[in-house]
Amino acid sequence: MWFKNLIFYRFTQPFQTTAEELEERLQQKRFRSCNSQDMSSYGWVAPLGKHSDMLTHAGNGFIMVAARKEEKILPASVIKDVLEEKIELIELEQDRQVFSKEKKTLKDDVIMELLPKAFSRCQTTFAYIDPAKGWLIVDASSFKKAEELTSCLRECLGSLPIVNPPLKNMPSHSMTRWLAQDTPMPDRLVLGDECELREPGDEGGQVKVSRQELVGEEVEVHLQAGKQVSKMALIWHDSLSFVLGDDLVIRKLKFTDSIQEQLDQVNAETAAEQFDADFALMTLTLQQMIEELMESLGGMSEEAASDTGKKSLPEMAQA
Repeated sequence: MWFKNLIFYRFTQPFQTTAEELEERLQQKRFRSCNSQDMSSYGWVAPLGKHSDMLTHAGNGFIMVAARKEEKILPASVIKDVLEEKIELIELEQDRQVFSKEKKTLKDDVIMELLPKAFSRCQTTFAYIDPAKGWLIVDASSFKKAEELTSCLRECLGSLPIVNPPLKNMPSHSMTRWLAQDTPMPDRLVLGDECELREPGDEGGQVKVSRQELVGEEVEVHLQAGKQVSKMALIWHDSLSFVLGDDLVIRKLKFTDSIQEQLDQVNAETAAEQFDADFALMTLTLQQMIEELMESLGGMSEEAASDTGKKSLPEMAQA
C-alpha cells in the first residue's frame, strides 16, 4: 500500500462525491478476469485485498481506490512461428501463395487460437483522493499507467475535472537554481545524492550523477555549460526521500525510519486496522509534503488551471 511513485492531478472543481457514492459508481467497472478470448481486462479491486470487498477505503477525509489490469502474454515470436506454419501448410496443400490480406486474417485466427493457452500478468495501481486540498494522487511512474486509472474513474463518474498541476515555474528551472545555489534550498528540503542534467533540446546530451555530493566542481562545470536539472534526489523533513523529475513525477519514494517509528506506536490487532493506520500516516505525511513542494517550486496558478489548462494540460475533462 505504501506508494513508491507519485503522479499529481489537480481538481479544477471541488470533489464532492462521498466515499459511499464513489463505492456505488465504481461497482459498474469492478474487475473481472479475462475470459478465454480477451487480450486484457481493467477494473476496480478492493484496496484492502482479501480483508475487504469494498472498492474504496476512506479515512481522515481521504479516499483510496485500486485498479487492476490483467494482460494475456502472447510473445510475438510464438505468434510468428504458428502463423508461418499455417501459411506453409496452406501453400503446400493448396499449391498457391498466401498474400498479405489473408495473412492478416490468419494472424487474427492464430491469436484467438492461442489466447486460451496464454499466461496472464496482473498489475494493481493504487490512488487516493484528497478532497480537502483538491488532489488526486496516483502511485505510478508513467503517465500512461496513471491515465488508464483516471480514464476508468472518469467513465464511472461521468466527468473528472483534473489537470496536471499548473505551476508558475517549470520544475527544471527551480531545481537548476537550487543546484547552482542561485537560490537557497527551501526549508525542510535537502539535496540527495543523485541528479540528471540535460542540455536544452531533444538532441541535447545528458549527464547522470549518483551516490556523490551534488554541490561541487564536477556538477558546476555542466551547469556553466548550460545543462539543466531534469531529475534530482531530495529529502523532505527527514521523513521522505525521492527523485523529482522535470515532468513533476516523483519516483523512488521512500518513507524513512522516522515514519516507521510512528507506526511502531500503533497497536493494531488486525490487518485491516494496520492498513488504516498506514493509510492515515501516509496520506497525512504526503499531504503536507505536496503542499510544501508545490510552494517551493513557485506555487500554482489557479487562473492557468481554469482558463488555459484545457489547452496546455492534456489530462482534463470538463464536468
